[in-house]
Amino acid sequence: MEDTSKDTSMKDSRIRSLSSSREEKSEKVKPEKEGRLRRGIYLLPNLITSGALFAGFYSIISSMSGSLVNASIAIGVAALLDALDGRIARLTHTESEFGTQYDSLSDMVAFGVAPAVLMFNWILSEMGNIGWVVGFLYMACAALRLARFNTQPDNSAFTGLASPAAAGVMAATVWTWLNHDMGTPGLEFGALFAVQTAFVALLMVSNITYYSPKTVNLKGKVPFRFMLGFVCLLAVVFIDPPLVLLVLVAAYCVWSPVKALLGKMGFIKNKVKSVTAESSE
Repeated sequence: MEDTSKDTSMKDSRIRSLSSSREEKSEKVKPEKEGRLRRGIYLLPNLITSGALFAGFYSIISSMSGSLVNASIAIGVAALLDALDGRIARLTHTESEFGTQYDSLSDMVAFGVAPAVLMFNWILSEMGNIGWVVGFLYMACAALRLARFNTQPDNSAFTGLASPAAAGVMAATVWTWLNHDMGTPGLEFGALFAVQTAFVALLMVSNITYYSPKTVNLKGKVPFRFMLGFVCLLAVVFIDPPLVLLVLVAAYCVWSPVKALLGKMGFIKNKVKSVTAESSE
């Protein structure tokens, strides 16, 4: 009888220890599950990113159907939305790793695939194998640019031309040509635009430093003349939107390479030295 009572007591103690360990495990797992369930994404910035993604997809469909003007405008809309989503995320403190990755995928569609398809359907398809190779080069350089940005985020300045600016050059070129009814580009212009596409693609993966609009502080105060200048610029844009935008974006793309080239040639340094020498005298 004593042995049986000992066995039963040992069984009871084992059952109690097992039940207590199960309770502890369930208590540990519960908060983790609740934390997983409570995780979510910020709606506003990701909704704007979805709009940019839609604009890029619409541009691709429009290019394939022959509506090249609509395709160019859609890329411009995507660039505007891309500038807004990051700015709004920083202002509302809704930045997240999910938003960063989602924005990068959206940029690949809107500023990598869409401009390449636009240029191919407009002029590069007439150049045979060279045309699709140039289109692929542009898309690949955009992907490399975005991958480098994800691993080494640009803060105060861009390393290489940003993909929205590169896509803006492509879209504004097509839009300006078609808006002014300049006809079908010949083989000479086709070669010129192929070189332009390859040049802009290589700028994206270059080590040239570009000014970043992210450094503009929208919360702070600015002199009145800045606001007046912005209004005047907006008025000039509406005179001929595609041409003015092409000039502005092209100037932004070319200025940094020209500045870097002049710096290597020593022209800028010599000019700075001459200015300092004159001031010392």
